[in-house]
Amino acid sequence: MAKKIRVKLVRSTIGKNPNQVATVKALGLRKIGSEVEFEVNASLLGMVETVAHLVVWEDVK
Repeated sequence: MAKKIRVKLVRSTIGKNPNQVATVKALGLRKIGSEVEFEVNASLLGMVETVAHLVVWEDVK
């Protein structure tokens, strides 16, 4: 079984760098409080790191 993480948008993307806004959309996050689960891979971790100041993430068991 692959490791999974849950990513939650906790801050607004208003006024942020367009690259960061696009990354949040690509993660499937729309409104503040929305959550998505992903299987962990290197590209996903890079995306989460890019918007780390806008999201929180946790391991899913």
